[in-house]
Amino acid sequence: MSDVNTTTAPGKNRTLADIYSHLPDKPSERTLEQVDYESRHWSSPVKGPLKPGSEEHKKATADMFRETFNPYKPSVIPWPDLDPETLHRIVSLPIWDIAVQTEGKARLRMAAYAEMIDDPDVRDAISRNAWEENRHKEVLSRMVEHYGVPLAPEPAYKEPRDTEWAYLVTGFSECWDSFFAFGLFALAEKAGLFPAELIETFEPVMQEECRHILLFANWLAWHRATMPFWKRPWFELRVVGVLFFLVYERMSLVSSFDDKGVEHTQDNNFTVTGAQSMTDRQVDFVELVELCLRENERRFSGYDPRLQRPQMAPFAARLALRGVKLWRRLRGTAYHHDHDGVAQAAE
Repeated sequence: MSDVNTTTAPGKNRTLADIYSHLPDKPSERTLEQVDYESRHWSSPVKGPLKPGSEEHKKATADMFRETFNPYKPSVIPWPDLDPETLHRIVSLPIWDIAVQTEGKARLRMAAYAEMIDDPDVRDAISRNAWEENRHKEVLSRMVEHYGVPLAPEPAYKEPRDTEWAYLVTGFSECWDSFFAFGLFALAEKAGLFPAELIETFEPVMQEECRHILLFANWLAWHRATMPFWKRPWFELRVVGVLFFLVYERMSLVSSFDDKGVEHTQDNNFTVTGAQSMTDRQVDFVELVELCLRENERRFSGYDPRLQRPQMAPFAARLALRGVKLWRRLRGTAYHHDHDGVAQAAE
């Protein structure tokens, strides 16, 4: 597998690979139960509101990310044996190429952005985020290798030309994908099509994604609050541009070929369209979106409510729910009126 170049950032003594490959903490001596609980529950000891842009808010965000760290190691994950049907179901999911490559890009983009940050608390949090993205890539790489999932060759991971744009794309993309991934994960667990051991193995990764987008939402609030007012219009235009780019990206299928000439189709929008792969029964849109909303709320519920939450995906989901429910009511009303009209005419 190809890897990122190890270019040293200007004016720095460490490479970007150093950032996402090394964590400045000692190994944890906590029990697994302590680690799991503490990774999901955190509150700042500071009293009063945590106003974005304030020193208290910034420090609480950084403390949350550091203190909820889960020290699991991909190298010791006991991958369970799978029956042929389950193995085929996993291998056939059109997500593995893009999942591995997405984490490869994310670790580099976050490491590059961390190097731009002067504030030590924010830089530390985003550097740790880069490290965790690298761990996600290692988890996925070890899983596909263990189960023999064929992957297209990975591209060379290059340092982004526009670091802020790349970081925004990664952050907003994770907010969107994680919201739906929470629901798909719960759907897979309820359906029982995947072994409980495999679901349990990926549970810390799913909760880690929750922490990642919690960090991004609070970085975004902090960044907006602390930037000079004359920079704000251009920044907001870039945010809009990122959102349009993500919509375009989610509407596309990406194809690539491996060393044997086999085509690999990657679904950029699998987190929205892949519900049917997680269960053996028909999934209703309303049921799925409501499940995503419940899971999103559950995963965030243990963190200090004064911290900002990602709003884009939940807002879009609630809006879509209202539209679909209204459409169904209108169709039902129209049907009954038409039916009554026909019946009366027949009499």
